[in-house]
Amino acid sequence: MNRFSLALSKAIARATGAPLGPYQSAVIRIGFSATWLLFLLREFPHRAELYGPDGPWSWDLARQLVATNHAFTALMWSDGRGWFEAVYGLAVLSSVLLLVGWRTRTASVLFMVGVLSLQNRSVFVGDGGDNVLHLMSVYLVFTRCGRVWSLDARRERRERVAEATGVRVGDRVGPLLWTVCGLALVAVTATGRFAGTEVFVPALLWGAWAAQALWWSVGRRADGGGEPRALLDVVATIVHNAALLVIMAEACLIYATAGWYKIQGSRWQDGTAVYYPLHLDYFTPWPALAHLLSDSGVMVMLVTYGTVIVQVAFPFTLFNRRVKNVLLVAMMTEHAVIAVVLGLPFFSLAMIAADAVFLPTSFLRRLGRWTARGRARMLPRGAGAAPPEQRAPESAEEARVGFTA
Repeated sequence: MNRFSLALSKAIARATGAPLGPYQSAVIRIGFSATWLLFLLREFPHRAELYGPDGPWSWDLARQLVATNHAFTALMWSDGRGWFEAVYGLAVLSSVLLLVGWRTRTASVLFMVGVLSLQNRSVFVGDGGDNVLHLMSVYLVFTRCGRVWSLDARRERRERVAEATGVRVGDRVGPLLWTVCGLALVAVTATGRFAGTEVFVPALLWGAWAAQALWWSVGRRADGGGEPRALLDVVATIVHNAALLVIMAEACLIYATAGWYKIQGSRWQDGTAVYYPLHLDYFTPWPALAHLLSDSGVMVMLVTYGTVIVQVAFPFTLFNRRVKNVLLVAMMTEHAVIAVVLGLPFFSLAMIAADAVFLPTSFLRRLGRWTARGRARMLPRGAGAAPPEQRAPESAEEARVGFTA
């Protein structure tokens, strides 16, 4: 009984002591926001055909579908071209802000609004990666994904340095953003724009707005918030850790279901499944390369069986660090090949971003050092900047349990 109590107390302390995986949460923030941003920029000339008034999936058809599935999309609030351009611009802007980590809490909510608004407007646009991005945009709202590799982290460091010298730094941008978002929520709610929408998204928007107000008001106290701030920090840590666990479980579920469904297919069983998409015009942007790969029967068989084995085995390898890292490299390489050979870059980028949650902390910290050195060489003014892991130090315990396994 004493051993059980001790183990339980350690588990509780680990779940509530500090946000786990700061580098993993940062890299998935960067990965998903970059994927969505690149997609929006590539499709910018065709945006009206994909999600706007010029598309075959008209506004009236989308309204009928939304009335049935109760999905959230701000594009259903008006059929005007100006409103569509504003929502599309918001999606691009929020992706940029989340990518660089500026006001990450607000940017993550706006990012989710942009993703849901566009994807739920035209549900037939996508290649599979849109489903992953759809889910992850919601999960990112619950994470503290701006603790490293972000403008928020840099601003917090400067504030700590200033406060250490006796200078109290005021935050005017945060309250301004909170006020603007609050006025927008009041206007949308008062005009009935949320009517017919599933209650989850409106509740999440209002909950995030109220939580931010509570966090800011407690932090404004003379003692820095004291016990209330500590309690809020514990709650935020628990929510972050739970969301990160959900993201990991979601990635495992995607691979497990994909692998087990493949096993049931006769083409995957006889080792020829990979051959057929290599001869479809839609999936062969480089016909010569596709034919080169498909002409080798041994290569087709190895890739077919290897894909199934890796996808089925991956969830079971999470408790073995070395095997997990090997399969992780194999899966990322597979998605990179899919991006080039089959012409599915954004699906591959979304899956690679999801896989990144399992990357070892030691590798990510080295990646941060390499990036800092490369930036210092390209930008001499930043040559004296400290590496990212030195700018945002973490406790030894957090580094130990930060998903290095």
